[in-house]
Amino acid sequence: MHNTWLIAKREYLERVRTKGFIIATVLIPLLMGALVFGSAYMGSKSKTSSHIAVVTSDSALGTDLKHQLEGGKDSDMKVDLSQPSNETRAVLDAQLHDKSSSLAGYLWVTPPVIAGDRPSFTYTARSAGDIATQGAIESALGSVLMREHLESKGMAGSDIDALVAPVKVDTSASGNTTTAFFAAYTLFFLMYMVIMLYGMNTARSIIEEKTSRVFEVLLATIKPEELLAGKILGVGAVGLTQIGIWMIAAGALSSSSLAASLIGTTGHGLISATQIGFFVLYFVFGFLLYSSIAAALGAMTNSEQELQQLNMFLVLPLAFCMVMLFSIIRAPNSTLARVVSLIPFCSPLLMNFRISLTQVPAWEIWLSVVLMSATIFAILWVSSRIYRVGILMYGKKPNLPEILRWLKYS
Repeated sequence: MHNTWLIAKREYLERVRTKGFIIATVLIPLLMGALVFGSAYMGSKSKTSSHIAVVTSDSALGTDLKHQLEGGKDSDMKVDLSQPSNETRAVLDAQLHDKSSSLAGYLWVTPPVIAGDRPSFTYTARSAGDIATQGAIESALGSVLMREHLESKGMAGSDIDALVAPVKVDTSASGNTTTAFFAAYTLFFLMYMVIMLYGMNTARSIIEEKTSRVFEVLLATIKPEELLAGKILGVGAVGLTQIGIWMIAAGALSSSSLAASLIGTTGHGLISATQIGFFVLYFVFGFLLYSSIAAALGAMTNSEQELQQLNMFLVLPLAFCMVMLFSIIRAPNSTLARVVSLIPFCSPLLMNFRISLTQVPAWEIWLSVVLMSATIFAILWVSSRIYRVGILMYGKKPNLPEILRWLKYS
């Protein structure tokens, strides 16, 4: 245990005293916050400003649609109205193929065959990836057709305006839900970055010492298991130090008057003490899980180039968490969200994210902790056996049969 403590202390002090640690401690949360909140702010302020043409023989429908698209809540488009004809279609198609033209697409309105039915709509776009314009057109068409239908039923224009006016819901009783969501989103990406960063740091540390043959000297007095434990504890302590600084700063900021003025609420912090506690807890489990895998990968490789070829064992589970994030945002208490958040490789990110979004039953939290603990124990057992042989292997990357033989060594 004494040797493990010495290795952990050396790994910790060696990293904490570097300028890179100080820079990362300051820049990572700033960049994550700017990325999440900045993109959300820009998305809320941005409007679709495409130039399109609407081809219809119904002048009233065309005028209403033009007004809706040019002055709508989420669109600031330029709309040209045209009458349908073969020449019109040919001219518009030519403009779409002309790179100097600003036309993004045209909407062709076909009158209904039976009176009283809805017309059909066909949108031809310059780019198939212009989803924002297509969404704005669909939203505007829905509003215009609803208004025309209500007018046909004899409803006055003022009554229609009052009926379709947007409704604002006051969520101050439970805090600013939008801010709370983006705070949880920021914590998710911080967890993602820190687990991946410090997991890879464990592997790189092993490769550096393996390349310099420092291991051959260390193993004369220290057992491989003690060396592995010391590295994981030392690098993990660095991560905990960094997270501790972030959480203290976040707690102080969220309780300040500046945060209250920025988020527009009082009495509700940006990040709660519960969120901070679970973030630290799941970081510890996530780091132990992924650093154990990284240690085995580092022992099996001889250079960072070889390590990059095996990065998928670390990146794929984290990438899966990123994909499942959107499903959990839509329904954090669905069966799918509960199942994936209980997968040990996903729990550090997804269960922590669910806890930040909604009330998660205590038994699910405890079950995730038990499953992660069992998985970490199993991976550490495998990694320690690979590590104690792999750190002395030079010049040749082991194949699967060789790794399986290492596991059988007592």
